[in-house]
Amino acid sequence: MFDVYDPVTDEVLIPSNALIDEHYAQLIEDKGFSSLMIRSTLTCQAKHGVCAMCYGRDLARGHLVNVGETVGIIAAQSIGEPGTQLTMRTFHIGGTAAREIAQSSVTAQHNGRIVLSRVKSIVNQQGHTIMMGKSGQVSVVDDQGRERERYSLPSGAKLFAVAGQEVKKDQLLAEWDPFNEPFVTDVAGVIRFTDIVEGKTYQEKVDDATKRATQTIIEYRTTSFRPSISIVDERGNPKSRPGTNTPAIFSMPVGAILMLRDGQEVFEGDIIARKPRESSKTKDIVGGLPRVAELFEVRKPKEMAVVSEIDGLVSFGAETKGKRKIVVTPEAGDAKEYLIPRGKHVTVQEGDFVEAGELLTEGYPELHDILKIKGEKFLAKYLVDEIQDVYRFQGVGINDKHIEIIVRQMLKKVSILDSGETTFLIGEQVDKIRFMEENLRCVEEGLKPAMAEPLVLGITQASLSTDSFISAASFQETTKVLTEASLMGKDDSLRGLKENVIVGRLIPAGTGYRRYMESEIEVPRQPERPDRFLEELEENPIIGLDVE
Repeated sequence: MFDVYDPVTDEVLIPSNALIDEHYAQLIEDKGFSSLMIRSTLTCQAKHGVCAMCYGRDLARGHLVNVGETVGIIAAQSIGEPGTQLTMRTFHIGGTAAREIAQSSVTAQHNGRIVLSRVKSIVNQQGHTIMMGKSGQVSVVDDQGRERERYSLPSGAKLFAVAGQEVKKDQLLAEWDPFNEPFVTDVAGVIRFTDIVEGKTYQEKVDDATKRATQTIIEYRTTSFRPSISIVDERGNPKSRPGTNTPAIFSMPVGAILMLRDGQEVFEGDIIARKPRESSKTKDIVGGLPRVAELFEVRKPKEMAVVSEIDGLVSFGAETKGKRKIVVTPEAGDAKEYLIPRGKHVTVQEGDFVEAGELLTEGYPELHDILKIKGEKFLAKYLVDEIQDVYRFQGVGINDKHIEIIVRQMLKKVSILDSGETTFLIGEQVDKIRFMEENLRCVEEGLKPAMAEPLVLGITQASLSTDSFISAASFQETTKVLTEASLMGKDDSLRGLKENVIVGRLIPAGTGYRRYMESEIEVPRQPERPDRFLEELEENPIIGLDVE
């Protein structure tokens, strides 16, 4: 998008608007750039379709995409075709489950100096620095103070670097158990079990790997049970968390495996229990396809997570109506309260710092929540990453731009909050480009512009809300679409493929694209052949052969 300069000589390495090919990609890697700002179909401001510069390379031919290429159809085919293979593959495998390869450590990718932010840690008996809470981040900055990389660390991670330490490339910074989420105590004392009753809230299970008996928290029907582990002193009095008046009580979710026995002595940094992480659970091959449909259709996830709407510190309030209360308190402003249903595993601890959009419980966040809290750009990235995760898990590689084109269509509408002095109505769903054009007209005329909020529509809803009523009517709800179009006196500009096929016109794609249809082509005249050649041709009609 902008000129890329050599970090040493300040020469222009890559000019702006250049197509990044294999040569430029190698140059970027050799010079050690961690990120560049590029054009994307998600941010393209083209009024209709996308521009060639934002789409970039035609993946079939290896050069800049031609104007008039049907990139939307190519995107749909690229996403849909592997889906049919995945379904067939399931029958061959017979529903075999596969396990994800989870990340278990972070290493420095550059030489530099360590910077720690929001890190709460404790040193255990073995002398290891253990992360407390999941809000900590470790960064590597270079000599100029530029941040080269940043990593978020999970709770229970072992940290091998301290703030200000000089590190080399490939040096280990932190590691953790990728398959289990540990419950680490930050106070020393004696373990006391509460509501942990054999046969009711826990049962003894033999671990297949270690052949050891473990105590695992199970589903309990009685609402009065709240399995938890508290840390007490020798007299049985509850101990408080460091720097707070909050008792050191750890709520045990369903599936948690207890590591210690009741009455056992513990020290700071000890792991008292662990819970298998969601990512390490075995996933069925078919499980990915409903997830893709869930994302593309913007459905509510079955396992919906509670999302924090603000930045702030986590604390736990009193239980109400059998639900746990999480309170997020910002530095300034009002605190937000969230009620968590029984049985939902809370992923934050007392005193953790959470950012807006961070999950407070296990599960998937609702897309509307992400859009409201984190904004359009974050939602677009989240959708692309989540859909790619499903396909990558099946071993299918799809270029990001295909998914981005579909996501662009899902995010093309806005909902009017305040109509100002425009022709819009409050609550009306308007195309983003039309909204911007109308507002620009109002500003130029000195009128009050409209206010709107972005919308995310499922692909079915996005298809029905297209500008072309002929295209929408040919898809679903034909009577409704045609009735609305006639009542509103809509006109169809016949810009897309479907509407042109329906009315029997040449489709506006490839050489049928308007730009090519309206252009005039001059064919240079061929030089006249000499008469001798025509005489020879009459004598010998077989061209190119000398007959003796």
